Amino acid sequence: MEPTSSTTGASFAAWKAIGGLAGMGAIGAGLAAIVVMCLMPPRTCSEWTVGLISTVVGSISGGAFVIQHYQLQHWMYSPFGLVATLGLVFACGLPAWAIVRWVFNFIDKRKAQDISEVLAELRRKAQGGE
Repeated sequence: MEPTSSTTGASFAAWKAIGGLAGMGAIGAGLAAIVVMCLMPPRTCSEWTVGLISTVVGSISGGAFVIQHYQLQHWMYSPFGLVATLGLVFACGLPAWAIVRWVFNFIDKRKAQDISEVLAELRRKAQGGE
């Protein structure tokens, strides 16, 4: 076998081993989760699990939304476009854990309140009152 076809075959096998396009999304999501957890270390095992899941889901769904919204599917046809897609998926996952933490902290602070009290507080804040 000449070197070119063996290199191409090895590249194709490596591409299939990481799962093709799904593997690229998983790599971006995994890297985003690692970065987020290094910057905002989880305090408990359950917080680690929530952080990992929300970052991965934020990466994949946020990245897919951005690609669809801006019609960037043509990026998939070049190696540079795939790398850019990986970066996009990575960037979309970064804020996911922070948003989930904010929502849970908001809910936890108001767990003794009735839903109508929470809604009244949100209305006051939306109208500029504290």
